[in-house]
Amino acid sequence: MLPPAEAPMHSTFLTELHWRGLIADVTTPDELDAHLARPDTDRRTVYVGFDPTADSLHVGSLVPLLALRRVQLAGHRPLVLVGGGTGLIGDPSGRAGERFLNPKEQVAQWAERLKRQVQRFLDFEAGPCAAVLEDNYRWLGRLDVISFLRDVGKHFPVGAMLARESVRSRMGRGDAGISYTEFSYQVLQAYDFMALLQSHDCTVQLGGSDQWGNITAGTDLIRRVHARDAYGLTLPLITKTDGTKFGKTETGTVWLDADRTSAYEMYQFWLNTADADVVRFLKFFTFLDAERIEGLAHATGTAPEKREAQRVLAREVTRLVHGADALAEAEAISAALFRGDVATLNEAQLEQAFRGVPTTALPGADTDSIALTDLLVKVGLADSKRNARELLVGGAIHLNGRRVSEPQASVSRGSALFGRYLVLRKGRRSYHVVTVAGRDKKSRDT
Repeated sequence: MLPPAEAPMHSTFLTELHWRGLIADVTTPDELDAHLARPDTDRRTVYVGFDPTADSLHVGSLVPLLALRRVQLAGHRPLVLVGGGTGLIGDPSGRAGERFLNPKEQVAQWAERLKRQVQRFLDFEAGPCAAVLEDNYRWLGRLDVISFLRDVGKHFPVGAMLARESVRSRMGRGDAGISYTEFSYQVLQAYDFMALLQSHDCTVQLGGSDQWGNITAGTDLIRRVHARDAYGLTLPLITKTDGTKFGKTETGTVWLDADRTSAYEMYQFWLNTADADVVRFLKFFTFLDAERIEGLAHATGTAPEKREAQRVLAREVTRLVHGADALAEAEAISAALFRGDVATLNEAQLEQAFRGVPTTALPGADTDSIALTDLLVKVGLADSKRNARELLVGGAIHLNGRRVSEPQASVSRGSALFGRYLVLRKGRRSYHVVTVAGRDKKSRDT
């Protein structure tokens, strides 16, 4: 529980998290506040763990990642733990069924990718506050089963383990249940906390609210084995006010890897934030101060149609994740599409802009010439040739950014941008990309 709102906190870090609404639960609030209050003389090490369940983190991972950056800005030392060991086991938290166990080699590859990915968010050369990067496979991979059960397992009462929400919610499911493998996950995460205490004097763990049971298992283990105080704090899991899942779009998960989610797609994701969510997300996902966010909240309330807060949110997060150059390109693509001027985009920008847009490949036999009415029916922008003619005469169809109103119009490979793409637009927003037979990717790059 949080301390009362009227009770001032002494820790810069907790004060920052509090006004941003980024605290779900704390083990002992007053003690943690005192523990973090003097970074000048008592610098603390705070960690967050990320299991490599894919080759990239997603936007939900930004909350704990940016929390570690806030740790660093408050004068403490952040530690990122990549779960090369626990990733082989699988965390049951927040899951209704057993995780698929990925091959050891694949988990190791994903762990290395995550290590590279997290480094852009923290300063690893900031003197005594320099971030630390660890992989728990380094110690979990060397554990001896008998010694582990004797020295660590004896400190875990089975009743307490069964009471954890991540376990209890699965125990009553006859169709799924929980294996001993996932049941033991909390022991391994607790051991991680103790290992980091011993190697880095790490005394605080952060995590999502679904990690509460795992975190408190670690604080209990440290108290039992070392008779020392350790602390846990959970961050809220992000939800949308309309009930839809955060971090998902029509094309799938929003990833931090540009190869999986481009900078333009990232920018659009945040630009499409609902008015009801945008102020919360500015607090969660940016480093803007209270005065700036209050100004954007006022702008949203008085002139929501301008979407000023959404534009700031999109710029700030895209810059954080992909950098200033990628942000500039994303904004250039957005501006071109807003004007309908797709012909001004270069080939790489065009491919980025229309990733995830419905696409149809035009067979080689059709690349010399095809009636535009036939093409509109083929790709589903018109119900019939008659409907296609009506759309053309009504000025509703654009080809490569240019309005086409002649019912007899035809298209060919010669009409294609970069000899490959026909960009069709119906109305203001309905895009469809047609790829025509031509140069392959390799030849275009040489």
